[in-house]
Amino acid sequence: MPNQPTHPVELDSVSRHHGTGEHAVRALDGVGLRFARATLTAVMGPSGSGKTTLLHCAAGLDRPTAGRVVVDGTDLTGLDEHALTLLRRDRIGIVFQAFNLVSALTAAQNVALPLRLAGRRPDPGQVALALDRVGLADRADHRPSALSGGQQQRVAIARALIVEPAVLLADEPTGSLDTGTSRAVLALLRELVDRHGQTVIMVTHDPAAAAWADRVVLLADGRVADDLHGRTDAATIARRTASPEVPA
Repeated sequence: MPNQPTHPVELDSVSRHHGTGEHAVRALDGVGLRFARATLTAVMGPSGSGKTTLLHCAAGLDRPTAGRVVVDGTDLTGLDEHALTLLRRDRIGIVFQAFNLVSALTAAQNVALPLRLAGRRPDPGQVALALDRVGLADRADHRPSALSGGQQQRVAIARALIVEPAVLLADEPTGSLDTGTSRAVLALLRELVDRHGQTVIMVTHDPAAAAWADRVVLLADGRVADDLHGRTDAATIARRTASPEVPA
């Protein structure tokens, strides 16, 4: 499509500090990254490395202490909370480890929920298409309790995709799934990138999950310690993540 930014998400010298004075913690420290369109990027790092903070800043859920975040050509710096809410609703899809589905609603109703919350009447065909893209066309009338964990995560992905976001942000999307189900969800994310041009940024602790990505960004102490471009095998990723070296 014309006029779409080449990089749907850009972080320019982004820092995020929690607390003040001697007790201040630098969750992110001058991170500069650009995420290309139609790619799957895995963000990895030990606990406290800043990977979740990075995702939250990219989603406009956390405001940087310094630097700027640009999503789909819009600089988030000067946006007020209302404008940020509208941007997240219309341009950003978010998927969490906990599926966060509404138990009383069917799969189709859960997928349609973002549109209803935006005051838009869901098009049944649009909802059906979103479920079909994640392989659940035949589960539209099932409630979460009647779905497996992998199916629930697929509904959550369809819900995130219903607004046709510029970027899909996934925080440990396979963290609560078994190996076989995780592989199916990762294959779905890969298909969304390869066949539909979706941009996906995925936080994960699992080298096997990161091996599905086009790029692996490794964080340590709030900084980029490594940036692996191209498909990388799980063994290499595990080795690189075992001893990250933060640049001086």
